[in-house]
Amino acid sequence: MSIQAQIEDKLKTLSPTWLTVENESHRHNVPANSETHFKVTLVSERFEGMMPVKRHQQLYALLADELAGPVHALALHPYTPNEWQARGGQRPDSPNCRGGSSA
Repeated sequence: MSIQAQIEDKLKTLSPTWLTVENESHRHNVPANSETHFKVTLVSERFEGMMPVKRHQQLYALLADELAGPVHALALHPYTPNEWQARGGQRPDSPNCRGGSSA
């Protein structure tokens, strides 16, 4: 199973109304077909009344194995359904890679 699929499976336990897991590794200075850099957008009613840092902590706890191993970077965008609607269903774009050690 791919790392992306593992992440998706674990995050589905939060009963999301919207979930995207984007492999952004190709935008970084890594070998082809890497699974090291991901962006997660997750909308769930479970985030109601939860401060953003607590949402991130919950996601980090669910993905502890991936973060301890193959995943180098994880951009998290967790929203409640009302927050997601207020944003027009849009999450922030990722910045361009600065090249790591090759910059």
